[in-house]
Amino acid sequence: MEVSEIRANPLQFVTAKNNVTPIAESKGAAEIAGSFGKTLAQALNQLEQQEQNVRVLNEGFVTGQGVDVHTLMIASEKAHLGLQLTVQVRNKVIEAYQEIMRTQL
Repeated sequence: MEVSEIRANPLQFVTAKNNVTPIAESKGAAEIAGSFGKTLAQALNQLEQQEQNVRVLNEGFVTGQGVDVHTLMIASEKAHLGLQLTVQVRNKVIEAYQEIMRTQL
């Protein structure tokens, strides 16, 4: 890095206030809630697909259909981690809701 780069005007790296569009101005609250709801629904569908995949692999392993134990364990861990992430997101959403409810107007 050259000295001229270090001594550059720090204000050139800051985005001007006029160039930033707040979320509230760019989209309505209903649009934001709808997109969050869609994202959450997609995540839950993916989690359900992972769990179904684990069930299929587990049945294949138990019945001796040539399912590798490593594949089964990896799929199982992915589903487990997905479930843990879902629970943590749910907890954070509940905490945020409770915080909003405690806010005095």
